[in-house]
Amino acid sequence: MSTPTVTGASLSELKSAYDRDGSCPLPYRFDDASVELLRERVARISAQRRPEVVHEKDSDVVRAIHGCHEFDDVCASLVRHPLLVELAETLIGGPVYVYQFKVNLKQAREGAAWPWHQDFAFWSEEDAMPRPDAVNFAIPLDDVHEENGPLVVVPGSHTMGLFDLPATSQDGTSDWRRHVSNDLAYTVDPARAQRLIEQNGRRTILGEAGSLHAFHPSIVHSSSNNRSADRRALLLITYNAVANAPAAPTRPAFLVGRDTTPLTARHDDRLGLLPAADPA
Repeated sequence: MSTPTVTGASLSELKSAYDRDGSCPLPYRFDDASVELLRERVARISAQRRPEVVHEKDSDVVRAIHGCHEFDDVCASLVRHPLLVELAETLIGGPVYVYQFKVNLKQAREGAAWPWHQDFAFWSEEDAMPRPDAVNFAIPLDDVHEENGPLVVVPGSHTMGLFDLPATSQDGTSDWRRHVSNDLAYTVDPARAQRLIEQNGRRTILGEAGSLHAFHPSIVHSSSNNRSADRRALLLITYNAVANAPAAPTRPAFLVGRDTTPLTARHDDRLGLLPAADPA
């Protein structure tokens, strides 16, 4: 299957929307066969007992899996998809590598919320990432609707810096488990988030399985509990600028990628990407 092409004009429009709002839908989607293949790999990994598999608090319910591109061939191919690499390089402005890969799993009626937070707070405070010169690509592996815990972002909040950081920075000895549970180490005060929403509005990221959305590391975002009978699995790839790599990260390699070699795009026939019918 051929890879969709993007014109200079459409890339420019996407970058303008991303720079302005801190998030934007991407006009592409992975086909049904690709989504099913990724679901199968996620199910296989979720059944394993390994540090990369995180469970809900006091439960055997899987909350997230991390770093899958390092040990699963399909996930490794996904991060090198030619169009994803091109989009990441365009939105960031130069060569990229994979900083993080994870799948957040909100099981039906069990998946817990993620409080208001900014990803760059963790990367700056814990890993000493110099700047937020990175981008998150979100790919739902299930249809996302209002009741199964969709991602909610505050447009434009990525331009306002980091909020509510501790008085002193962490020294690299904090428990990384507080970075992957609903008891997050760095959160944005709910009252502040509400004021930002009153000022800038809010955007709920919905979409069919396989759709694509980009959002900025500094954007204020959260998600609610899964109140529905439908699972919500969200695959997230974080591309970082090679020039922005932390000098000496201390968190586990499955949370902070150590290989900063610029990604070389590689097509895999198992992963079919199509133009989206309606990116809105």
